[in-house]
Amino acid sequence: MRDTPKGGAGSAGAASSDGKPVSIGTVLTQLREEFPEVTISKIRFLEAEGLVEPKRTPSGYRKFTQADVERLAAVLRMQRDHYLPLKVIREHLDALERGEQVPLPAPAAPPRDLVEGVPDPGAEPPTAARIGRAELLAAADVDEAALADWESYGLIVPHADGGYDIEAVTVAKLVADLGRFGLEPRHLRAVKAAAEREAGLVEQVVAPLRRHRNPQTRAHAEATARELATLSVRLHAALVQSALRVRP
Repeated sequence: MRDTPKGGAGSAGAASSDGKPVSIGTVLTQLREEFPEVTISKIRFLEAEGLVEPKRTPSGYRKFTQADVERLAAVLRMQRDHYLPLKVIREHLDALERGEQVPLPAPAAPPRDLVEGVPDPGAEPPTAARIGRAELLAAADVDEAALADWESYGLIVPHADGGYDIEAVTVAKLVADLGRFGLEPRHLRAVKAAAEREAGLVEQVVAPLRRHRNPQTRAHAEATARELATLSVRLHAALVQSALRVRP
């Protein structure tokens, strides 16, 4: 995208002193007065999720109205103060636009492990979805020899207890599909390496958030990591498609 940060003053409630639409950089400056962790990437992500719909100039630049800036501030506030998912926030804002009076849930307290840095002894320990080896073989519709081959190249990695993250099913199915085109596990090592480098870039961005003393900032780290991962995957796909188009 062409939008880049630009200077600008004002609060999150006003687009510009004369009421004219402003650039994404100006919006960023205004929002950061209340939301210091917000980024242009975050604003673009909220646009992609349908939370705000800025106008576009003929040359492709975003232009945000005062209503757009106020809506963005409301979204960020509901995420920060109420820990609401974007789907619920979108439904709430849409209801308000229809003239319906829909109360927000009471602000939720952050989990104890975020506030104190220790797990809550009275709560269930968080666990990622896991599957066993037999379940993975059945879900991916592959045999033991194929799975062992993929593991030898690091495409699929079991945990110490022999279980697998649920994402291993998707990986296995994609590796199998690529194999039908003659792409062997050894050919996919470059893809694996590229994915690890992209994950490293995401970690560099979110690491300071995870070390932050503010528990809300630390809670925001995982959402930021997911957002960056989504954008990275989209960029990777676009670059591959672009490369294929320009080849003779």
